[in-house]
Amino acid sequence: MIEPTMSKYPALTLTLLRIIAGFLFMPHGAQKLFGWLGGMGGTGASASFPDLIWVAGVLEFFGGLCILLGAWTRPVAFLLSGMMATAYFMGHASQGFWPLLNRGELAVLYCFVFLFLAAQGGGPFAVERLWQKPEG
Repeated sequence: MIEPTMSKYPALTLTLLRIIAGFLFMPHGAQKLFGWLGGMGGTGASASFPDLIWVAGVLEFFGGLCILLGAWTRPVAFLLSGMMATAYFMGHASQGFWPLLNRGELAVLYCFVFLFLAAQGGGPFAVERLWQKPEG
């Protein structure tokens, strides 16, 4: 009964997942790059070039924007997935096995959401569709 209903909306749900993931990812970069939303550590501080945290901020903000818009979705999502896997293993895994206890569940979740988007693409409602050549 629920199966036929669910199969009607994959393009819409993929688009919503992409937009929401990009929208929620961008503020992490905004904190690091611009000191917005309390900045790093809630002090209004921002990262300095060329620190690794600055590079992470660039990827988070501008990568999140690309995901939000659906621009270069597959390569950007693949890059962000790898970045979040690295963030997990560098910043969380050494504090214990369970992501709930090492506070790494958000990194793991972003890693796999971006990996899914790298495999699926931006969907039919992505900006990148505007610059693709028509088939046929």
